[in-house]
Amino acid sequence: MLKLNLKPRQRITRSDLSDQIKAATKENHFRAENTQLMLSYQKGQITLQQYKVLLFSLYEIYKALEEELDRNSSHPAVAPIYFPQELARLESLESDLEYFFGQDWEKRVIVPAATQRYKQRLRKIGQENPELLVAHAYTRYLGDLSGGQVLGKITQKSLGLSSKEGLSFFSFPGVSSPNRFKQLYRSRMNSVELTEEEKAAVLEEAVEAFELNIQVREQDSGSDVGAARFTASPVLQFAVGLCVALATVGAAMYGM
Repeated sequence: MLKLNLKPRQRITRSDLSDQIKAATKENHFRAENTQLMLSYQKGQITLQQYKVLLFSLYEIYKALEEELDRNSSHPAVAPIYFPQELARLESLESDLEYFFGQDWEKRVIVPAATQRYKQRLRKIGQENPELLVAHAYTRYLGDLSGGQVLGKITQKSLGLSSKEGLSFFSFPGVSSPNRFKQLYRSRMNSVELTEEEKAAVLEEAVEAFELNIQVREQDSGSDVGAARFTASPVLQFAVGLCVALATVGAAMYGM
C-alpha cells in the first residue's frame, strides 16, 4: 500500500474525515485531472468503442464494490454511508451494456488486467478491512454523482446519441438534490468512529484507489505490482484509465 506524504500532526489537524481525504488526495486529483486522457475526454474526443470498454470496466469495479458494501452493510464503518437505493450503479451499468450489446452482453465482457487488480483489492478489503471501503465508496460515488450530469452530456454529444439511452450510469434518479445529498453523505461519513490507526489507513486507501486507476493507462505499471505490464490495446488503456478520471473530475466539481 502507498504511504502518504503527510506528517503525523497533519493527520489530526482536520477533524472531518472528508476534509482529510481531500487533503490526502490533493496531488492525485491534480495529476488525474491534467492527464492527456482526461483532457481528451473533456474535449469530446471519445469513441463509441472506447465508451463500451469503459462500461465493462466500470461494471466490474462497481460489481465488486457494491457486493462488498452489501455484505458489510451492518459493519459500523459501512452502515452510515450505505445508500444502495440512492447510489447503486450496477443496475444502471447493466442497462447501458444491454443497450449497446444486447441481452447476451455478459458473454462479451472484457476485463483488462488493471481492472482485475482493482477488483481484487476491493474483494480483499471487503473481507479483511471493511472500513477501508469507505475510501472507495466516497471517491467513486460522490465523484460520479457530482460530475454525472456534465459528463453525461459530454458523452452524449461525443457519441452522437439522440437520446439518453446507454447513458444511465450518469443518472441518479434516487437523488433529488445532489448538493443536499452530498452534504448528508459527508456528514454520515464524518460520523464514522475510527481509531487514529484506522483513519490513517482509510486515507492511505484513498490515495491507493487513485493510484491503482491512474497507473492503468501507463505501459509500465511500476515495481509495486511486480514486473507485470499493462499491454492491452490503446482503447483498453484509454477506457479503464478513464474510470478514475471521471470520478476525479466529478470530485473536483464539489471540492471533495
